[in-house]
Amino acid sequence: MAADPGGHADRDPALTKGGSAVPAHNGSLAAVVHARVSPRGALENLSQQEVDKLLDRGQGGLYPLFRQCALAVLNSGTLHDNARMIFEAYRDFDIRIVRQPWGIKLEIHHAPGSAFVDGEMIRGVKEHLFAVLRDIVYTHNEVVPRFDLTDGSSITNAIFCILRNAGALQHSGRSDLVVCWGGHSIPRHEYEYTKRVGYELGLRGADICTGCGPGAMKGPMKGAAVGHAKQRIRDSRYVGLTEPGIVAAEPPNPIVNKLVILPDIEQRLEAFVRLGHGIVVFPGGAGTAEEILYLLGLLLDPANADQPLPVVFTGPQESAAYFEQLDRFIGLTLGADAQQRYRIIIDNPVEVAREMRRGLDAVRRRRRRVRDAYNFNWLLQIPRPFQMPFEVSHESMSSLVLSRDLPAHQLAANLRRAFSGIVAGNVKEQGLRLVEAGGPFEIRGDASIGRPLDELLQAMVAQRRMKLLGEYQPCFKILT
Repeated sequence: MAADPGGHADRDPALTKGGSAVPAHNGSLAAVVHARVSPRGALENLSQQEVDKLLDRGQGGLYPLFRQCALAVLNSGTLHDNARMIFEAYRDFDIRIVRQPWGIKLEIHHAPGSAFVDGEMIRGVKEHLFAVLRDIVYTHNEVVPRFDLTDGSSITNAIFCILRNAGALQHSGRSDLVVCWGGHSIPRHEYEYTKRVGYELGLRGADICTGCGPGAMKGPMKGAAVGHAKQRIRDSRYVGLTEPGIVAAEPPNPIVNKLVILPDIEQRLEAFVRLGHGIVVFPGGAGTAEEILYLLGLLLDPANADQPLPVVFTGPQESAAYFEQLDRFIGLTLGADAQQRYRIIIDNPVEVAREMRRGLDAVRRRRRRVRDAYNFNWLLQIPRPFQMPFEVSHESMSSLVLSRDLPAHQLAANLRRAFSGIVAGNVKEQGLRLVEAGGPFEIRGDASIGRPLDELLQAMVAQRRMKLLGEYQPCFKILT
């Protein structure tokens, strides 16, 4: 049933009050539902201007972005990582804001039934839904007008304000936050290993931050939750950082209790490294490689030579070959200095957690000594090329300079962009359309860089790390 174009919620007999849901006219609650949902504790009131902007369906309005992100969080638990497939399955999905004397409600039509239980929206899903609304409204009304998003220091301040507004910087305890990166498409034994590592981290009091999706983004949080429960830690943080282009393909997992929507992938990556006190990398695909290259590019910059940041690559014994190949790729492209910035630990969750604990203590001592904040790393230097959005296109991908003549940290920045384009071609709606219209992206580089790059990518394809379901059609072509 289509939503009432006049916006009069009470005219729709398929809606009930109080955030409950009833089946769509096809009679299947599991398929789609219609509902009204009230916020809890935040965003009860929006100005008329904010409401108008959120409901503006034109190119300058926020409705397309709001709808996309809202559908993504309502579709949590999906087995698909193709944004187009998700949007097509719920092409009639509609969401609008209903003003009432005591505040607002969201009126939702044709929503995924999995977001509801016995006619009520799941509480965690509701929190994520209003986190989307909060971040979109705040970014548009407070960040865009106030900050020059072409200036590096201004971008950092904008990220800080978004995180602060979302409550991601507030914590009453010790606040050790371990960032966990890894693939959304991983085999079961690797997923179980991520839980074991998360459990050991949780026993040692560390909170977890991930990209918020499934696979290696969910496992560490799930394991840490058990570790925290055993230690009777009751105010745990499970921070999920995402951005509009990726959230549909990697919707928030249900353990995330602090969801933040950053404006783009570059601001998301900066949020990871400024929030986190240590980083654990599990096996993954193109997105994980993008994160690794971003991190190594920063750590190889001479301006960050004295930044203590524990970085561990880890996986079960069956994944040892994956890390050998990744380490070889880094050595061949970025050199031995890059290999010194991380430690590889295979099949030993306890040692991973102990290594993190030692590293977290070193970070805390250094922040105290230099008088830097512990909840946000202000002194980490992030060059402008790492902060500016990379607009993916066939031209921008083929124009990337992958040459030995570049300093290692600049080469890492360009390799990061290459993987960013591959991620877009794999799962993002815009990237899917570009590849469909113009064929695979062409990536050109020196043979000494292009060959190991191609070997790494082909290994990811062969190991099915690029896609959750179905046969993977490469969106890239390496030319040397």
